[in-house]
Amino acid sequence: MPNRMMALSSALPLPSRVASRTKSVDLITAAQAAHWFDLDAFYTETRRIARPGALLALITYGVMEIEGEVNALIQDFYWKRIAPIWPLERRHVEARYRTLPFPFEDVSLPEVAIERNWSRQQLLGYVETWSAIRAAEKAGQRQILDDFTGQLAGIWPDGEVIMIRCPVTIRAGRVT
Repeated sequence: MPNRMMALSSALPLPSRVASRTKSVDLITAAQAAHWFDLDAFYTETRRIARPGALLALITYGVMEIEGEVNALIQDFYWKRIAPIWPLERRHVEARYRTLPFPFEDVSLPEVAIERNWSRQQLLGYVETWSAIRAAEKAGQRQILDDFTGQLAGIWPDGEVIMIRCPVTIRAGRVT
């Protein structure tokens, strides 16, 4: 994934009527992706296409929060069992993109979160999309997820829906 994202970041895919002009964009966003970018190339392209004062918003969401006993299990799974398997770039997400180089004037935005009512199966479907899970499977460590799934089933009954909250960070800045 990083190679593909780096290639995209150096030449933003704009319609031809826009791409031929520079300084024509008022808002540039990248959601849950900037930690994979070649940021020097991305920022060069951002400056090329952005109007003075345009807003660049790098968006990421953090580790989910859930009330009660399920939260303790999820936090343990994320921070202790699966943490060593995450790609190094994930550390930028965990730091809420504050560790990314960001050569723009910061703009403060209100805190927001993604909130969803999920069943255990929906949560596990999401967890299975994590790059760390795929890496664990490739390394023959599927048991990490299977153990987590079993523990979760022990405390979260089938059909029960729980509020899942993912804090969202928007690292925003003005392009000059």
